[in-house]
Amino acid sequence: MTNLLLLAGVFVFSFGLGYFLISRIPPLLHTPLMSMTNAISAVTILGVLILFSVGSTPAEQAMGGVAVIMAAFNLVGGFAITDRMLNMFKNKGEGGQEP
Repeated sequence: MTNLLLLAGVFVFSFGLGYFLISRIPPLLHTPLMSMTNAISAVTILGVLILFSVGSTPAEQAMGGVAVIMAAFNLVGGFAITDRMLNMFKNKGEGGQEP
């Protein structure tokens, strides 16, 4: 029970710290920040795969499954949004579409 409370405390602290830091970053730096969160999601997926490779309880497996789903959603969504934002900065003159 103590471990669960400790993990919940770390989660709440991380949430608050993340919100505090992200709210103070200028919008121009959001794209690199999103790329970094994609990398963190990839590390989360690797951690869950390591968790699944050793013996674990069904509750741990369920939490790992939820973590994989959420990290995969963040990873795919982050790449899609980053690609869309990078396309906004492309020169319209490339490809002969507009001068």
